Amino acid sequence: MKPYNEEQTKKEQVEQMFDNIAPTYDKLNHIMSLNIDRVWRRRVMRIVRRSKAHKIMDVATGTGDLAIAMAKRVDRIQILGVDLSEEMLAVAREKVRKQGLEERIMLEKGDAENLVMVADESVDAVTVAFGVRNFENMEQGLRELYRTIKHGGKLVVLEFSMPKNRLVRWIYRQYAHRLLPYVGGMISKDRRAYTYLPDSVEEFPAPEKFAQILKDVGFTKVRLRRQSFGIAYIYEATK
Repeated sequence: MKPYNEEQTKKEQVEQMFDNIAPTYDKLNHIMSLNIDRVWRRRVMRIVRRSKAHKIMDVATGTGDLAIAMAKRVDRIQILGVDLSEEMLAVAREKVRKQGLEERIMLEKGDAENLVMVADESVDAVTVAFGVRNFENMEQGLRELYRTIKHGGKLVVLEFSMPKNRLVRWIYRQYAHRLLPYVGGMISKDRRAYTYLPDSVEEFPAPEKFAQILKDVGFTKVRLRRQSFGIAYIYEATK
């Protein structure tokens, strides 16, 4: 496991963190979310399917769960999965190979804030599941996603949020700040990663504020869909 360096940028620390936890990420993700994350991803996939997008970029693709779900359930699509972490991509590539989806999913290491490999207005839709809060410069990252989407295309973001209900928020915080770092650290051997993850949720803009940020960078028709008592939101926006 790579040691952390306090002089690293947020981007470098995020890359290293996901490199460290990549081997156990899927197992922990599904166990700790009680598989609710699969339900949320299916809802994202349905939005993409209704948009009739054919060329999709999945940013912060991680181990490829969303990209694989879309490729299996949406006809005639091609997906570019992009992620900072080479170790997460290695897991994704093996999953794609086992599913026989190599011709429909291409995976590349890349930075959401500088997608040099993607031309202007070249994709029908962009999806980001649990990745926007890891952007070092959120507005720059969102502007870069906007650049790559065709006119009339969609951005669909799935992201955690702090529940507004006081009881649900209290339960969520107990879980996220006590149980998650303990279990995640024990299994992944990187407790810091599972301390960072809930902290990053706390720091993420409230749903209405994030929706306004999407509008500020140019998106229109921004729609919010609350998931599971506000633990997560799906944001749908049009270029």
